[in-house]
Amino acid sequence: KIYNRIKGISSPLRQTAYDLKDKFSSSYLSKQIDIMLKMQSENPTEAIGKAKELIESCCKTILEDNKIQWDKNWDVGQLAGETIKHLKLTPHDIPETVPAATEMKAILGNLRAIATNIAALRNPYGSGHGKSASYKGLEERHAKLAVGSAITFVVFLWDTHERSGTNEVSV
Repeated sequence: KIYNRIKGISSPLRQTAYDLKDKFSSSYLSKQIDIMLKMQSENPTEAIGKAKELIESCCKTILEDNKIQWDKNWDVGQLAGETIKHLKLTPHDIPETVPAATEMKAILGNLRAIATNIAALRNPYGSGHGKSASYKGLEERHAKLAVGSAITFVVFLWDTHERSGTNEVSV
């Protein structure tokens, strides 16, 4: 395990991504997660594109599960914003009486920015758009940042979505 972590073959986020595959129970999303993880080192451009697609798929699935209509023309930021609003994860949803309310509000205030900025990174450096012959992509470390951020974002949204059927506070 230690050797694999040093070589970048395994990581805590890799296991979290595999856990997501079980949660989604979707062969499409499972394949996308596998491709995203594999491409971090082999093709960072593809990994960055898949990170954006994972966020998009998660938000669409949550909205669909809750019978909330979304516009097919929405960008990732709009999908994420609507999902975050539905899950009551906006800074306005945090009562001042919650311990560390200020810190939680600050973190939640940046939550949508993760989705928006990964999508913005994908435009010049991810898959989905043709590149010229002189294109120079980003490095593996950039792909790992995008993939890790996307996984963390999606796990937080999905875990909140799963809890939304209970009477527990979402925070």
